[in-house]
Amino acid sequence: MAKVTEEQVREALTDVIDPEIGLNVVDLGLVYRCEVDDDGVVEVDMTLTAIGCPLGDQIVSQAKQAIERLEGVKEARVRLVWSPPWRPEMMSERARMLLGF
Repeated sequence: MAKVTEEQVREALTDVIDPEIGLNVVDLGLVYRCEVDDDGVVEVDMTLTAIGCPLGDQIVSQAKQAIERLEGVKEARVRLVWSPPWRPEMMSERARMLLGF
C-alpha cells in the first residue's frame, strides 16, 4: 500500500466546500494540522469560520470521507478545534480575492 502524503490529503480536502461561503476548506484556511502516520492513519485538525456554524458536522463528515477515498488511507480522524480562532487573514490569496478582501 502506497503511503499518502500531506499534500495529497490537502488536495483531497479542496473538494470539501463550505456551503455558506462557497469555497473549499483549504483555501478558506480552515485546515490547521495534517499528519499521516506509517499505518495510513490521517489526523486533521480543522476549524470553522464561526463557532455556531450549523453545518459543522456536515463539513467534518465530508472532510473525513474525502480523505478516506485516498489510496493508502486506512482511517481519517478529523477533529474540530477552535484555537486559534479563524480569521480572514488565514485564507489563501485566491480566496481573499474571490471574496473581496
